[in-house]
Amino acid sequence: MIRLPELGFSPASPFPPLDTALQEPNGLLAWGGDLTPTRLLNAYRHGIFPWYSPGEPILWWSPNPRCVFRTADLRLSRRDRRTLHQRNWRIIADRDFESVVQSCASQPRPGQRGTWIDPAMQSAYIRLHQLGHAHSIEVRDADDCLVGGLYGIAIGRAFFGESMVSLESGGSKAALAGLCRRLREWGVPLLDAQVESAHLMRMGATTMPRHRFAAELRELIRDDAEPTHWHERFGVLQTGVL
Repeated sequence: MIRLPELGFSPASPFPPLDTALQEPNGLLAWGGDLTPTRLLNAYRHGIFPWYSPGEPILWWSPNPRCVFRTADLRLSRRDRRTLHQRNWRIIADRDFESVVQSCASQPRPGQRGTWIDPAMQSAYIRLHQLGHAHSIEVRDADDCLVGGLYGIAIGRAFFGESMVSLESGGSKAALAGLCRRLREWGVPLLDAQVESAHLMRMGATTMPRHRFAAELRELIRDDAEPTHWHERFGVLQTGVL
């Protein structure tokens, strides 16, 4: 029987080496600890993220391979572009982070009962947002209603996507496309998508070995800037120009 390492009591305690993660389930690295900002930011800086189901302890993951977007390579199909041009929604950032997180938590997922974004996870990422580390990308219609969005963590020249949601068809695609456009303009080349899916791959995601992802990440996070909210910096994008 393989014994999974338990994290130390201190939020600053180190994670196990990535190459000790399990192959099955892919990337399971450790358990325990907490969701304090110190622990979470340390995890992301090392290519690790939390994911667990209700009733489980906090589980920490670093899958191999890693699914990522090169922000210059995101693709929208002609049909998607045509649809988004017709709707001409607005894409903004950090106006209502909590609503995006709650929408992601409440959205039904195929093959899943309930959500992994439990109240503790929601509170943890809301705290990271208050500190300027976590950001929401929000897609809003002409009546200012939220129709889609995503949230994640920005560190250095990398963005770590956590979850996205469509409240109307195409809402999450618009959020992802808008985010990649701004990240590309800001010189941020990498958006971490964590785990491969057919949907992400169709939009231009790729996979890379965990060791290469970790090495690239070490370089990208060296340029970490003072955390801040993005509402003014991001501005407004119309889906008609995506």
